[in-house]
Amino acid sequence: MSYLNRYQQSEEHRRDELIRVIEHSVEKLTLQELEALYYDMTTKSYINE
Repeated sequence: MSYLNRYQQSEEHRRDELIRVIEHSVEKLTLQELEALYYDMTTKSYINE
């Protein structure tokens, strides 16, 4: 995606695109990397169980 296109898209479309990229990246993480990410996200209150 070009630099200028990012700012011409609706917020909802951009949000969906970012979620898709993040999901694809998370799928490639090792267990240890996932645990570190989980810990970091819980300490920053991004995850509340």
